[in-house]
Amino acid sequence: MQIEAFSELFPLFNGVSQETLAWLLERVDNHEYPANRAVLMEDAWGNAVYFIVSGWVKVRRLSGDKTTTLAVLGPGDFFGEMAILDESPRSTDVVALAPVKLTSVTAQRFIQTLFKDPQLHHRLLQTMVRRLRQMNSRLQISNEPAHVKLAYTLVDISDNYGSAEEEEKKIFNFPYEDLANVSNIKLDDVTKLMEKMKEKGWIETDDANQVMHLANWKQIRHLAGRA
Repeated sequence: MQIEAFSELFPLFNGVSQETLAWLLERVDNHEYPANRAVLMEDAWGNAVYFIVSGWVKVRRLSGDKTTTLAVLGPGDFFGEMAILDESPRSTDVVALAPVKLTSVTAQRFIQTLFKDPQLHHRLLQTMVRRLRQMNSRLQISNEPAHVKLAYTLVDISDNYGSAEEEEKKIFNFPYEDLANVSNIKLDDVTKLMEKMKEKGWIETDDANQVMHLANWKQIRHLAGRA
């Protein structure tokens, strides 16, 4: 991928010098995975940082035979940096939700790049602070009704990855089970709430293209308490 395109797609590299980016992109690996394929196994964390060029993935917690979706990530995002920075083992894996294209940078080269450019250091810290704030916000609404938590999740995803239309947002048509896990509500509640929002015309789904239209974006945002 060209330097300009890479910088435009990944906000992490906004403001980073062209020299640094050129050096980073000299040695990268490109990967493609079909839907439902494991992208990163629990024993591989800490080997590289992965940048999502296209498609969607989910990060899952593993506990025996049970898996729980912790987060969903889309184009322009990345994962694997925490395991490199704290060098601790992980009990999570990453699975493709849709066909996905990734670019990976080895742990050593990523660390070297951080030392080469203070601006990248700063951008990474900003990203971590943003993620921490999002986590804190989710904790603050943990006792809210199911409809508030689901609406919050949809707003959160669309703010991070949705298209730029003002009245309507488009995101990936996530499986209800993953929405339930991320929202920390029951699957039955997600199913009922999503069907209600479809009946009201707030949400429309294009199953063929795996797209969810948040047709009444303002109302969903109001429901989430973020009007």
